[in-house]
Amino acid sequence: MAGKVKYACDIEKSVLINNFEKRGWVSASADEDWNFYWSSVQTTRNIFSIENGYRLQDDQVINHFPNHYELTRKDLMVKNLKRYRKDLEKEGNPVSERDEEGRYKYLDFIPVTFLLPADYNLFVEEFRKNPNSTWIMKPTGKARGIGIFLINKLSQLKKWSRDSKTNSFAAPSGKDAYVISRYIDNPLLIGGKKFDLRLYVLVTSYRPLKCYMYRLGFCRFCTVKYTSSTSELDNMFIHLTNVSIQKHGDEYNNVHGGKWTIKNMRLFLEGTRGKEVTDKLFDDINWLTVHSLKAVSGVMANDRHCFECYGYDIIIDNNLKPWLIEVNASPSLTSTTAADRIMKYNLINDSLNIVMPNGELPDVRWNKVPPKEALGNYDLLYDEDLAQADILERDTKSRLGLSVGSRGRDTKSSFTGRPPPTTWK
Repeated sequence: MAGKVKYACDIEKSVLINNFEKRGWVSASADEDWNFYWSSVQTTRNIFSIENGYRLQDDQVINHFPNHYELTRKDLMVKNLKRYRKDLEKEGNPVSERDEEGRYKYLDFIPVTFLLPADYNLFVEEFRKNPNSTWIMKPTGKARGIGIFLINKLSQLKKWSRDSKTNSFAAPSGKDAYVISRYIDNPLLIGGKKFDLRLYVLVTSYRPLKCYMYRLGFCRFCTVKYTSSTSELDNMFIHLTNVSIQKHGDEYNNVHGGKWTIKNMRLFLEGTRGKEVTDKLFDDINWLTVHSLKAVSGVMANDRHCFECYGYDIIIDNNLKPWLIEVNASPSLTSTTAADRIMKYNLINDSLNIVMPNGELPDVRWNKVPPKEALGNYDLLYDEDLAQADILERDTKSRLGLSVGSRGRDTKSSFTGRPPPTTWK
């Protein structure tokens, strides 16, 4: 059995098992010796718990960082992004520049958000500035649209709070903290329907940051045409794009599953809005992705045995501005259509080719950089080592009075119209 990769997996999905078997990997239980573990977040928590005292060996790789929740729990993501912006401001970094109205010019990619019950008074103050606004309430630790609702009156929030049978403001359950965010009520519509993007981002290291963007993401559409009418605030078939909700709607289509490929959406936007603004939209999406990862890179336990394939949920408004809604640690691997199954199989295949180059036994002592042909449908989004080398070269050329140009490597994107301190490859 020497040389055979042994895998453990506690998520029984065919797109995973078929990929492992195609590589000739051998199944092992969690209690046996394994080289690769595709685990649930709960299993990862147990493996890395102090009480467990489990030490990963140099030939073991697992699919979550120990404290991935710094990015994937809604309240912690917001907290880390707010701290990141403040830190950059203290440094005087031009990326944190604000406009005349006090909004961040380059880092304004999450809706105004408060944590409840902690920020209740701050929320009320903000709400009263614009009393006609709509807000969306989400439990911090749940997924698939569970527990989400919309409000446009403070009385609705007070009633919700009173249901907890307490005198002070509190969430109905002691365990359930909530985030409340300004609702994006001017979403970009296609066919009159609201949609969001599900993008896959692979992170192989946080320090230095190295991440990849998957080309084959998709749009998830609502089944009912959008309206901002306050009488329809409770109709989740209009407002929430989660497939777990939409599949129960009368208009749900089992053939395409209410999904559209990113490629089709891009072609549609180029045809209706023009190529230049479409390119800028995707550049903005890349920008917000990199900075959301940078926001947690300092607090993430950068264990060399770990990688993560995140599911990013992004909404585009009708000004073609992207908004980061949330990041998922375990994006669904359930297939709703044949095209879905093929895409998710390829997603796992391409992810494995990057984190386990050439299908060899892992050795985390070496920082293996996969060859370009192994990336499949991934594009290298950001490599901090390359970015630092680029900045160093520019500084040197600048001091020597030489023209500053690209070093001729592939660049996935340029930060058009933004300050130069951050570059990506």
